[in-house]
Amino acid sequence: MPGQEYAETVGLKALAWLAGQEEMLGTFLAASGIGPGALRSRAAEPEFLGSVLDHILSNDGWVVGFCDATGLPYDAPMSARRALPGGAEVNWT
Repeated sequence: MPGQEYAETVGLKALAWLAGQEEMLGTFLAASGIGPGALRSRAAEPEFLGSVLDHILSNDGWVVGFCDATGLPYDAPMSARRALPGGAEVNWT
């Protein structure tokens, strides 16, 4: 599993990519309840970056688009999400 620094870097790349996707950004803002002005101030919060990755991970097409645009492997968003707060896999057994 990648470390916190790598995960935050992927999260920041995800936020930058999301900010350039007008329709998807609107969906994220509506779902998260934050305003556009809060994106920059919240970018330093690992929990917020996790929510950005959660949003991208909710759609396979978004994962592919993000990874293709940034040159990251397709498993990078999930790996990064697991390393951020709240991203641990749940084992129900």
